[in-house]
This record gives sequence, structure tokens and C-alpha cells, in this order.
Amino acid sequence: MAFAPGKVILFGEHAVVYGRPAIAVPVTQVGARVTVERGVDGVLIQAKDLGLSHTLGESPVDEALEPVASLVESTLEYLGVRCPPPLVITITSTIPIARGLGSGAAVSTALVRGLSEHFGRELGPEEVSVLVYEAEKFHHGTPSGIDNTVISYERPIYFVRGEFPQIFKVGKPFLLAIGDSGVKSPTKVVVGEVRRRWEREPSRYETLFDQIGRIAERAKEEMEEGNLERLGSLMDENQALLQDLGVSSPQLDGLVKVAREAGALGGKLSGAGRGGSVIALIEERTREAVTTAWERGGAQRVIATEVSS
Repeated sequence: MAFAPGKVILFGEHAVVYGRPAIAVPVTQVGARVTVERGVDGVLIQAKDLGLSHTLGESPVDEALEPVASLVESTLEYLGVRCPPPLVITITSTIPIARGLGSGAAVSTALVRGLSEHFGRELGPEEVSVLVYEAEKFHHGTPSGIDNTVISYERPIYFVRGEFPQIFKVGKPFLLAIGDSGVKSPTKVVVGEVRRRWEREPSRYETLFDQIGRIAERAKEEMEEGNLERLGSLMDENQALLQDLGVSSPQLDGLVKVAREAGALGGKLSGAGRGGSVIALIEERTREAVTTAWERGGAQRVIATEVSS
């Protein structure tokens, strides 16, 4: 049995696809769990939350299970298991799909960990991340690699595409509230729309990506120093730039606004945008007020997670 947490991007979404830095942290309050057991006939994959199952090698494959089936095959090959014995692979998850919380990467990470443990191999986070990245292409089209990295390492990371991730220490633990807008937002679709705009107006979008990247650089420094008020202000600045990118929405803007009014130090959307999740930097004394404001504002679910080293 293996587990992998969800994640949120604190700074740098979209710009990270174009080589700018981003910061992401794991969210252990939600996650994916995979159980690998001896089976009777073939390799059976069961996605219980989706009510789907598939036996490896058979066709057709449901679209939702295609990346999972492909990852099972590539992981078994990586582990040197050329003729796998009968297996039952059971997947469950508490991470809502298409909400910016890393559902696909968490399932993939738990899957790789479960298979490697079943066959007596201990894979390091870098090995797991590389295997999961291939599955991420199904979900994101042109993934930056940040989701599979932060979930595999389960630590706050400063990430630049093509460079080794920097795991860094947080000077002062802090609380994040995460609100689910209830609107599905497939990352591949939104990332594709931003790419088309970038192709039409490269100069404008490169400037926006540069500004977002500089905010991520400054945010890392503030996190290391434990300057939470400044960190909250940077979240607000990042949200304004995401609005300029065209990936926010009236609903997300409204949830960020009421969180600030309820006492949050800052807030922004997290992930692809157009739906999904919003995050707010809160304190214990403002936790209840922000949660209530979001619930009244239409958020389907609100959780809080502590970010620390």
C-alpha cells in the first residue's frame, strides 16, 4: 500500500511552463492511495472512485484509465518485471479532479510507489518523479514537471523547468486555506489557451511571465525569512498578473476578495485557473472567518494545511 499527497502551487503557475520559477507545497490533508495485491488472472486496475476497471493488455481502454495503464506498463518495465504475475491494483483518492490539487500526479506517484514496494524495490523521489512525469503528459499536454516533483519529494520546492528542484526551509510555519470553487478546470485546456495567446502576443506574455517569475523569486526569500505579511502581499500581486493572463474568473476573484475581507493576509487562485481552487494565507485567529466567508461565497469544500519544512 502506498500514499501520495495533493499539492498546491503558491506562486508561478503558467509562467513555470515557460522557464520561470515557481513554488509548490504538498497538501497532506488529501491524497491518493494505491494497493497492490496478488491477483487471479492478468493485471487488473480498479479505480474505485470512478467506478472503472481495466485489465492490462485488453482494449479498449477508458480515457480516464489510459494514463494509469500506460504508467503501470512503464513502471513494470523500469522495475525489470517483464512478465508480471496476476495483480489487483486498487486506486482511491480524496483529491477532487481538475481542481488544481494534483490529483493525476498524486495517483501516479502512489501507483509507482505501490508497484515498486510490491516488487521489493525502493525508488528515490527523483526516480519516482521521472516516471510520473510521462503520465503527466496525458493530463497537461506540455507539463512543467512541478506537480510530479513536489508530490514525489513531499517538501516545499522552488522549481525551474529543466533544473534540479530546490528543496528549501520555511523560516516560520504558516497556514494556508484552500477553497474548492466546485468548477472543474482541465489543466491541458487552460494551458493550451495560454499558449495560443502567447503565440499571438509573445512580447506581452513574456513580460507577464517575467513579472510572475520575479514574484516567485521574492516569495522564496520571504518564506525563508518567515515574513508572512510580505508573502501575503506577493500572493495578491501574483493574482493580479494571473488576471492579466486571462486565467482567473469572476467566481475565483470573488472568493479571493472575500478571503481578504475576512482577514487573510493574501490570496490567489492556484493551478491552471478558470475554476479549481483558491488559496489564502491565514492565521489561526482568522481561520474560521475565512472558512465561513468561502462557504457563504459558494466554495464546495475548505481545508487548511500547515506549510513547514
